[in-house]
Amino acid sequence: MTRTRKGTGRIAFVGAGPGDPGLLTRRAHEALVTADHVVYDRNVPEPLLAAIRAEADPEAQFSPAEGAPGDVAKVLLSAARSGLRAIHLVGGDPLAHETVLKEVQAVARTAVPFEVVPGIGQAAGVATYAGVPLPGVRVTADVDDVQSVDFESVAAAVSRGSSALAVDAGDLAGVRDGLLAAGVDPATPVSITGDGTGETQYSSASTVDSMVAAALGFAGRVVLCLGAGVAQREKLGWWENRPLYGWKVLVPRTKEQAGAMSERLRAYGAIPCEVPTIAVEPPRTPAQMERAIKGLVDGRYAWTVFTSVNAVRAVWEKFAEHGLDARHFGGVKVACIGEATAEAVRGFGIVPELIPSGDQSSEGLLAEFSPHDEILDPVGRVLLPRADIATETLAAGLTELGWEVDDVTAYRTVRAAPPPADIRDAIKSGGFDAVLFTSSSTVRNLVGIAGKPHARTVVAVIGPKTADTAVEFGLRVDVQPPHASVPDLVEALAGYAVELREKLAAMPAKQRRGSKVQGPTALRFR
Repeated sequence: MTRTRKGTGRIAFVGAGPGDPGLLTRRAHEALVTADHVVYDRNVPEPLLAAIRAEADPEAQFSPAEGAPGDVAKVLLSAARSGLRAIHLVGGDPLAHETVLKEVQAVARTAVPFEVVPGIGQAAGVATYAGVPLPGVRVTADVDDVQSVDFESVAAAVSRGSSALAVDAGDLAGVRDGLLAAGVDPATPVSITGDGTGETQYSSASTVDSMVAAALGFAGRVVLCLGAGVAQREKLGWWENRPLYGWKVLVPRTKEQAGAMSERLRAYGAIPCEVPTIAVEPPRTPAQMERAIKGLVDGRYAWTVFTSVNAVRAVWEKFAEHGLDARHFGGVKVACIGEATAEAVRGFGIVPELIPSGDQSSEGLLAEFSPHDEILDPVGRVLLPRADIATETLAAGLTELGWEVDDVTAYRTVRAAPPPADIRDAIKSGGFDAVLFTSSSTVRNLVGIAGKPHARTVVAVIGPKTADTAVEFGLRVDVQPPHASVPDLVEALAGYAVELREKLAAMPAKQRRGSKVQGPTALRFR
């Protein structure tokens, strides 16, 4: 049931582009997240729909487009006449589809206001992601009905340049026959790309006469590229050639922290799976933190040392409870154990005075922390808000430097609930190509709730202490960045994948087949 809204409704025909949510235009995004009723086509990928639903009004209605163009137009007009903002979300560009054009024409005959928001065409967009240039004379088309294709024009374009068609996989035989009947050389190079711009995009090279056999296993919409540009796919196919493309990577972090790491992994082509291993909860007795916050405001501390983003968040949550802000932190210097923690501090309007330039760990921080000087430091106390399970290394080191330390429990870390059975099975059976550990607790808790990762899974750790814990639990550490930060950890894993690919490429074919290296990188050379 649609909602009733006072005022005049509107209709928008919005192009979803080729599938990657990042390719939505700003105008399309704005229209979708403010819509009341979204009617979507079956060729709009589920990941894109999920991304839109996550940002849309919780009360917005989403429904598939069903029936003839006139039926869809009636649904849109009914919603708009009820005062709602109605959208027909279309894969690619709206006016590239004959059926959508008929809907626009039907709406245009009424007094209901409408707009058409263009999107990147599926054929052209996927060709670019597949690394097939379409310069000069070309034909690109998002095909709904093979019978409507002007194969003579396609053949002319292929003879002088390149062409790209977005079609249903089940229509490839009809496309092949149409091309051959129009005089296209059977040996013309072809690339077929499925799940275009998606996480599992895959391209297969062939020729016109054998392209149906080359597309076995493809389903849904595929993009067919023909002509001279196909030869450049191996060098220009940037999407599928990213270092971690196709790698399933386990991210055992809290829900709040996993997002940033997952985004970095996706940028390298990985498919992250977030499995919370710890949950962050307030301390059982808040009295310590209450005294610490009062001490910060009263000038009791010369320094506050933050060792994690969770500690920063815990302090600022307490500030918010008492109506305080960054101004009440005046006069207190801030040290951070690493860049990620420092970035969280900056997010609250404070610039840290000290971040280790070398090893971003307790030892690295202590190496650069100044000893207490009674003349230069009239206030000789340091606030150290941390987790309940934190080690004593930092507190002991600061004490040795002459500082008085208030080691305060700012938050508790507790083991999260076990992940679903299919995730546990994948962890133990080698279903993940890599796992990234960002702390010793993530190692302990993952093993505790889901079991040890399989021996073929690449193990990447953020620093030496995490590495020691991994070894203690019988894991082989494959990757450790020079600096302990999430960006460096992801980059180190990407570099490791590139090294694997180079080693495998240098192997004779027989050795590749016998190689113990697993994952997508190895499979490409088999």
